[in-house]
Amino acid sequence: MVGWMVVGWWWVSLIAGESPRDPSGSVPASRFLPGSLFVRPLRHAAFLLLLSACTRAPEPASPQVAATDPADAVRAAAAQRIEAHVRYLADDLLEGREAGTRGYDLAALYFATRCAAIGLVPAGENGGWYQEVAMLRGVREREGARLAIARDGVTTELAFETDFLSGTNYSDPKATVTAPMVFVGYGVHAPDLGWDDYAGIDVKGKIAVMLNSAPESFDIDQRAFHSSGLVKSRELEARGAVGVISLRDPDEEARRPWTMDAPNWRRPGMRLVDAQGAPVDDFPGLRVRAGVTVGMAPLLLEGSGVSADELWTRRKAGTLRPFALAGTATIASNATLDRVSSRNVVAKLPGSDPALAGEHIVLSAHLDHLGIGAAVDGDTIYNGALDNALGIGILLEAARALRADPPRRSVLFLATTAEEKGLLGAHRYAREPTVPAESLVANINLDMPVILTPLSDAVPIGLEHSSLQAVVEGVAKAMDITLTPDPFPEEVVFIRSDQYAFIRQGIPAVYLDGGVKSTEPGVDGVALMRDFLATHYHRPSDDLSRPIHWPTAVRLAELNQRITREIGNAPERPRWNKDDFFGNQFGTASTRAQ
Repeated sequence: MVGWMVVGWWWVSLIAGESPRDPSGSVPASRFLPGSLFVRPLRHAAFLLLLSACTRAPEPASPQVAATDPADAVRAAAAQRIEAHVRYLADDLLEGREAGTRGYDLAALYFATRCAAIGLVPAGENGGWYQEVAMLRGVREREGARLAIARDGVTTELAFETDFLSGTNYSDPKATVTAPMVFVGYGVHAPDLGWDDYAGIDVKGKIAVMLNSAPESFDIDQRAFHSSGLVKSRELEARGAVGVISLRDPDEEARRPWTMDAPNWRRPGMRLVDAQGAPVDDFPGLRVRAGVTVGMAPLLLEGSGVSADELWTRRKAGTLRPFALAGTATIASNATLDRVSSRNVVAKLPGSDPALAGEHIVLSAHLDHLGIGAAVDGDTIYNGALDNALGIGILLEAARALRADPPRRSVLFLATTAEEKGLLGAHRYAREPTVPAESLVANINLDMPVILTPLSDAVPIGLEHSSLQAVVEGVAKAMDITLTPDPFPEEVVFIRSDQYAFIRQGIPAVYLDGGVKSTEPGVDGVALMRDFLATHYHRPSDDLSRPIHWPTAVRLAELNQRITREIGNAPERPRWNKDDFFGNQFGTASTRAQ
């Protein structure tokens, strides 16, 4: 053991295939361990990796690419580097990397040290690697939480966790409202698409009952946009609603049963705070919120003249209409609030052309996961190996390749915090970047590449909205990679990952996801993905026991860096397509095609 400790400093760098350096501007190690056990941050990272090796049987990287020629050797080394990154970030020692925790801070330190070793420069605040992200943290309390339906002199109390979960009001953590109820379909106001869930109904002073998602008749991206809780909440608050009950539908329940996630009600939620400390995007006019199981539909609908079966039939037929519900609902929420700070990590590869180096392409991946939660088969650590340690590992490998031959434009490598809390780190950066906002030309995001088999394709989400489409298609064709449309549009992932924060600021973006076409005979990649979403997504089993196919991860890293290089060397910055839905919603005259 003494011998291991002597070489530990060098081992932490060699395991990732780079020479050891400290990142300037990083926080002192004493932030993470009492007594200043180590003076320099990289030594601490080395200690953690060393401790992992010394306290369990070693799990050496087992390359899945045979190094029979120099090209194979290069790919095998890249696969080992990605695997090494994932093995550290998804280790139990980091306790699931939840934003605002020591485990996340260690992951942020690791990413910064890796960027320094690659040869990138810090691009955070005050010349350092980090951008602070100030948030309010809200932890729900069972005591004081309530949802009751009163009708014809009879009050029915719903059971916390079993039947309902209350939301958190970040402006008033102990809120109670009793009000009449109205059903408002999906809560979507989209007259340009011929849909208005508020037609002929008044929600002022009432509690709105609505379904999640958006009409299935919308195209995939319109559906994603109108599924957004921000969009729905803004509409409800503007119309004077005082509360909302979200009702699950049978399809949603079949994909992911309520009982999988409800036991994690203690997991904190978070909101960004502004310079005055007030919560951002909280909509205080909606004083109370609750989510209920699909089994509560008959109770909510009783006396309205519409049965649950008829409601689900109307939903499938696309004929939902708003209507009043009988009785009143009482919703009470109770939460404990405190301030918490986390951090984005920002590294930069300066552009090679002085005329274009002032423009920036952002390559992003979220660094956080869910931390420690309810036990599943005795395991309480939600490691997030695929979501999103693998995305971070691929991002670092793409950075390494780009560093060898920088494009004309500069590239920012952004590891975000609090993605799992609502894309908060990405929203903070997109709204208040550490470079001039007008210099951001594009975002390429990596999130949860489910690579469990050799794959011949990739899934680019949001490809069709901008001139990025031609770039991605050209690079994929040159690499003999098939581009597959989103196989699960009902998951509306376009608004559920960090690229959406950049899109909301008018910046063209694409989300590169792992593919679904396996090259192994008899293996159904779609079935593998579906099984992961149903069984392992946001569960402790998203860990290093998953059979990650590292060579395919290398291929995705190459796709990422080659797309970036094409964008970085192009004479014109990317633009939204003419009359594009998101370009019209968020773009500016300078970013839209003329």
